[in-house]
Amino acid sequence: MKPDTSPSVSTVAESHWVEAELVRSLMRTQHTTRFLGVLLIPVFVAVLWRDASHGALLVWALLIAAVAGARLDMLHRYMRHVVDADGPAQLAFVRRWRLVVPAKAVMWGLGALLFFDRVPLQDQFICWLMLAGLAMVSINGLSGHLPTMRAYLDTLALTALAVMGWRVGVELRFQGQADHVWMMVLLVLFWQVLRQSGQRLHNTLRRNYELQYRNNQLIESLTRQTQAALDAVEIKNRFLASAAHDIRQPVHALGLYADWLGSEPELVHEIAPKIVESTKAVNALFDSLFDLVRLDSGKIKLNIEELRLDKLLHDLELQYRPLAEAKGLQFRVHAVHGTVTSDPILLQRIVGNLISNAVKYTERGGVLVAARITPRGPRIEIWDTGVGIAPAHQREIFREFFKVPSHAGTEDGFGLGLYIVARLSHILGHPLQLASQPGRGTVFRLLVRPSDPQAARERAASSIESIRAGQQEGVARPVPTGIDAGLPAPAH
Repeated sequence: MKPDTSPSVSTVAESHWVEAELVRSLMRTQHTTRFLGVLLIPVFVAVLWRDASHGALLVWALLIAAVAGARLDMLHRYMRHVVDADGPAQLAFVRRWRLVVPAKAVMWGLGALLFFDRVPLQDQFICWLMLAGLAMVSINGLSGHLPTMRAYLDTLALTALAVMGWRVGVELRFQGQADHVWMMVLLVLFWQVLRQSGQRLHNTLRRNYELQYRNNQLIESLTRQTQAALDAVEIKNRFLASAAHDIRQPVHALGLYADWLGSEPELVHEIAPKIVESTKAVNALFDSLFDLVRLDSGKIKLNIEELRLDKLLHDLELQYRPLAEAKGLQFRVHAVHGTVTSDPILLQRIVGNLISNAVKYTERGGVLVAARITPRGPRIEIWDTGVGIAPAHQREIFREFFKVPSHAGTEDGFGLGLYIVARLSHILGHPLQLASQPGRGTVFRLLVRPSDPQAARERAASSIESIRAGQQEGVARPVPTGIDAGLPAPAH
C-alpha cells in the first residue's frame, strides 16, 4: 500500500483547521501583550502633560482606557469559553469582536491631535516613537489573522494621516512648515512597509500550519495503514488456521478410506462412495477459495446472455436432488417457462450455493426451489425447513468467513458461500432477499433482473475498490449492497 501524499491544493477541512489555528495564534499573542497598550497610556499622558490640554488628555485617556477594558474583556471571554472550541467557533468569535482592535487603533491615531505640531519637537518624537512601536508590535501580534492586522494598521495610519491633514490643510491652511508634508509621506511609506512585512509573516505562519496539518494527516494515514496491515496479517493467520482445520477433515477421511480399502478391498462398493463424497467436499472447499480469489482480483469474466429459467432449475435439480434424498429430505422444483438475462455460470453458482446451504442446514422436511414471474421480473426462491437464522445473524452471514456459532454443519466450510452469493448477486444486479425464523426455516428470494454487461463490470470494479479502501482503513469488508435481511418469513 502506498502512503497518502500531501495534496497540492488545500482541502476545505485543511483550510478550516488552518484558519482556526491562526485565530488561536492571534489570541495567544494578544493575551501575552494584553497589558502593553495599557502601560503606555500613562507614559503618553506624562509626556504631554506639561504642554497639552489637560482636559483633552483626560478625555483621550478615559476613552482609550475604555477600549483597552473592552479588549481585556474580549480576551477573558475567549480564554474562558472559546480557546478549546472548533474552527467555526474560533472564526465566529473573531467576527463578533472584530471592531475592538480597530477601535484601539482609532484612539491611538487620534492621539496625534494632542501632540502633532502642538508640543515641543522632542515630545512629538517620543509620541511618534510610541505609535511606531505599537504598529511594529502589531505585525507580530496580529499577523496570525491577516484581516485583523490590516484593520489595525490601516486604521492607525489613516487616522494619524487624517489628523495631520486636518492640522496642515484646515488649521494652518498649508502655511505651516514644509517638513509636515514630508512627515506625511514618511508615514505612508512606513505604513506600506509594515503592511508588506505583516503579509510575509502571515504567509510564513500559514505555511507552517499547513505543513503541520499535512504532517498530522500523513501520520494518521500511516498509523491507519500500519494497523490495517497488522489486522490483515491477523485475519490471514486466522483464515489459514481455519482453512487448515477445515481441509484437514475431508483429507484425513480420504486417507482413512484409502487405508481401509487397501486392507479390505472386498468393501470397495461400500468405501468408494465415501471416497467420492470426501473428494467432493475438498473440491467444494477449493471452489469457494478460487471464487473468492477471482472476485478480489477482478479477474471474474462476465458472459451475459439469455437463458431458459426452467432449464437452469432442472440442471440444478439433477445436481442437488441426490444430496437431499441421501439425507431423507424432500426436494421439489417448481419451474416456470421464460428467459432471463444473466451470466449462466455465475447465476448457477448463486442458486447452487443457496440450495447447498438449504440442504446442509435442514435435517427434517425438505427443500423447495421455485421460479415465479412477478411484476418486477422473474424471481427464484429457495425454501427450506431447516434450523433458521436468528435476526442478530441475518446480515452477518453475508460477511466473509462468518459462521453462525450454534449451527451444526458450519465446520464443513470456510464461511464463504453466502459472501460469494452476495458479491455475485450485487455484480449481476440481482437483488437478494432473506427471511428466516429460527427453528422454522429460511427462504432466499433472488430477483433476476436483466443484467447489463457494462453496469455489471462497473459494479465489479466498484466492489473491488471498496474492499481495498476498507483494507486501507483497517475495517472489515462491508456486506455487499442489494441484501435485504430481517423480513418476516411466511409460513412454510
